[in-house]
Amino acid sequence: MSKRINLLSVCGSGTVTSSMIAGEITDNLKSDGYHVNATEARPTEAKQLVDSGHYDLIVFTSPLPKADYGIPVINGTGLLTGIGEDEFWDELKSTLAKLETDKTNKV
Repeated sequence: MSKRINLLSVCGSGTVTSSMIAGEITDNLKSDGYHVNATEARPTEAKQLVDSGHYDLIVFTSPLPKADYGIPVINGTGLLTGIGEDEFWDELKSTLAKLETDKTNKV
């Protein structure tokens, strides 16, 4: 059974980098049984999107406005630079494991 993740991928323009990051995350997580539904956005759109839609987490490469997003927020810059990329994947996978545990406990 596939685990579904609703990802908000955020970069400065809301297009190129966020699409690249979303694609890399989607491809990487397939082998772990995840189906990623990604939405790309600019930082200024993030809060409104999170408030209006159902997202499980945000991965960003451009600074986000200070706000309580109510979901995990992970810095994805390591995917661009390669510096800290392993730490990014570790944080993402531990966050996903916690989200799965939280979903199971709510059922």
